[in-house]
Amino acid sequence: MSETYDLILKNGTVVNQDGIGVRDVGIRGGRIAALGSLDPASAGEVVDATGLHVLPGVIDTQVHFREPGATHKEDLETGSRAAVMGGVTAVFEMPNTNPLTTSAERLAEKVAAGTDRMHCDFAFWVGGTRQNVADIPELERLPGAAGIKVFMGSSTGDLLVEDDAGVAAILSQTRRRAAFHSEDEFRLRDRKGERIAGDPASHPVWRDVTAALQCTDRLVRIARQTGARIHVLHISTGDEMDFLKDHKDVASCEVTPHHLTLSDEAYGRLGTLVQMNPPVRDEAHRAKIWWGLDQGIADILGSDHAPHTLEEKAKPYPDSPSGMTGVQTLVPIMLDHVNAGRLTLERFVDMTSAGPARLFGIAGKGRIAVGYDADLTVVDLKRRHTITNDWIASRCGWTPYDGVTVTGWPVGTLVRGRTVMWEGTLATPSTGRPVRFGETLARG
Repeated sequence: MSETYDLILKNGTVVNQDGIGVRDVGIRGGRIAALGSLDPASAGEVVDATGLHVLPGVIDTQVHFREPGATHKEDLETGSRAAVMGGVTAVFEMPNTNPLTTSAERLAEKVAAGTDRMHCDFAFWVGGTRQNVADIPELERLPGAAGIKVFMGSSTGDLLVEDDAGVAAILSQTRRRAAFHSEDEFRLRDRKGERIAGDPASHPVWRDVTAALQCTDRLVRIARQTGARIHVLHISTGDEMDFLKDHKDVASCEVTPHHLTLSDEAYGRLGTLVQMNPPVRDEAHRAKIWWGLDQGIADILGSDHAPHTLEEKAKPYPDSPSGMTGVQTLVPIMLDHVNAGRLTLERFVDMTSAGPARLFGIAGKGRIAVGYDADLTVVDLKRRHTITNDWIASRCGWTPYDGVTVTGWPVGTLVRGRTVMWEGTLATPSTGRPVRFGETLARG
């Protein structure tokens, strides 16, 4: 008896661990059931993907969706809508909400709030603090937990563990890879006088290269002392790339589209809209971050989607908050870099699907393979499109890339076999579920 499928994605160019080639993808029960040349008559639905590239679903492991506490900027529904509109099939959301995600109760509330309301699948980072150290072995293994996140430098929210002893106490309890915002808080406090009122270009002068490198050096040393695995978020300096190349056994790292795309000249054009922690820096650092990506030092891409309203961003520096949207523009901005020859399509796929699955032990995602979740990002590599604020689905409704024309565009987003977005339109109701992890399957 011939195989039957719920959906066949027909004649797409599949990009996967075994190369790039035209093949059909058969989906049944939310999972990939077959690859190859499949009879269209055997499926309830057939989607013609001729001329399109079919990628493993893009996973963005660093987003801030502001719920609970600041839902005037974003919430789990609007943030995930932006994600799927941009081709992202799963997100890891950050704990610096109000209240903070630092307990089993707060995590369970977020999981409940996201289930069948978020448009993509999800996991939530749990904040590591001095107060919950004893609970970390339990917290990091709960269903829906991406792991433990620590802020060593202050940013949006109230999570901060800046001292070596506090970080060592947390890392002595972790077994999964813990994620860090790595800026030296002591140096940031000492250098607040470097901020120039009304001049966001002074932001990278205040939060300087030394603040980033010094903290990452401390963090790696503590990780070695405690035998922990760490993940350094949003690398903004070439110095950190040089340093981390000698510590890949304990430290993975993330780079962001904005640190790869923007440089300090953007402060003149965009003002506080480009204000981020850690900051966008000069062209030399941007080039060295690309070097780190090219050399394989950078492991994954994350957007650090951190929305604020335009009214909030319009406050004069330094009263303006740090953060910009990014989850919806991650795919088109990086595909434009692919088309410009700055990275291969295979490297993009590794950094947005296989890489996150490998680093964080994601179960059933990250590859187009039989038995895996049918999470697919369908793109048109040749399509030229101009990014506009009107396209942004985030509640705050703006992007620093407004007016930028790119080559390469997300056409479709499939989450566990459901076509969630196709050609810029939401196609199915939200059915988001917690991402599963190999280290927590017994509890999921």
